[in-house]
Amino acid sequence: MPSAAKKLLFGTAGVPDSSSQTTSLSAIRELHELRLDCLEIEFVRGVKLGSDTAAKIKEKASALGISLSVHAPYYVNLNSPEPGKRFQSQDHLLRSARAAEQCGAKCVVFHAGYYGPSTPERTYAVIKKDLAEVTSILRSERNPAVLRIETMGKRSQFGSLDEVLSLCQDIEGLAPCLDFSHLYAREGKANSYLDFHRILKKVEKRLGRPALMNIHVHISGCEYNQNGEIKHLNLEDSDFHYDAWIQALKDFEVEGSVVCESPSRETDALMLKKLYASYRQKS
Repeated sequence: MPSAAKKLLFGTAGVPDSSSQTTSLSAIRELHELRLDCLEIEFVRGVKLGSDTAAKIKEKASALGISLSVHAPYYVNLNSPEPGKRFQSQDHLLRSARAAEQCGAKCVVFHAGYYGPSTPERTYAVIKKDLAEVTSILRSERNPAVLRIETMGKRSQFGSLDEVLSLCQDIEGLAPCLDFSHLYAREGKANSYLDFHRILKKVEKRLGRPALMNIHVHISGCEYNQNGEIKHLNLEDSDFHYDAWIQALKDFEVEGSVVCESPSRETDALMLKKLYASYRQKS
């Protein structure tokens, strides 16, 4: 039987709090010392990564066995009523993917945008068109980084589970980033073993078993209200049933990366990794 680290990787969104420096290189070293497995590099305020630094990150992550992903800037809104902002959003994704390739990151996570005054159907069509253009450019550049559209936690944001899965079916090369805390906060449900089982089964049915063998997940606790997500919480300070969630991941035998976005990100990542390993040992 493969080790837990080979089955499912656990890590942090951004630099761990325990890191001595706030750089990606320092984060990679710290995660290795903590015996965590993956890092999502945050480009949330812009892609600012020189080629020399990217090469060092790639070398260090490879040497220490840390799997990398990146998160595109938060400024992305592919449904903006202003064409210039939509073009800039496409550029943010392209720049993120090019930086990901340079530093050896496997995928680019992004938020697609907001409904605004548009209907969900119109928003879907606009975002689909712009994303198809981005993925076409990346294919022409032979860029191996996979764009991963994230499920979103606010009802004003495009990114329900069905919207994400439909886009992944419609656009070649697009994959999901399943944020289970967002899925819960968006509707105030999806917080039981049966709910998690239903979500994973839907992903498998819509995208095939390979989607669960290369999964990318965000997780944290979440404060929410009738409009959806308010802010992230540590898992133990929230009402999210992470033990049932881990059980569902184990039972579905998913493989890939679990990226923790809790305020105490490395603490929660370590807790989840240990819990997952304990469940696998029992089976």
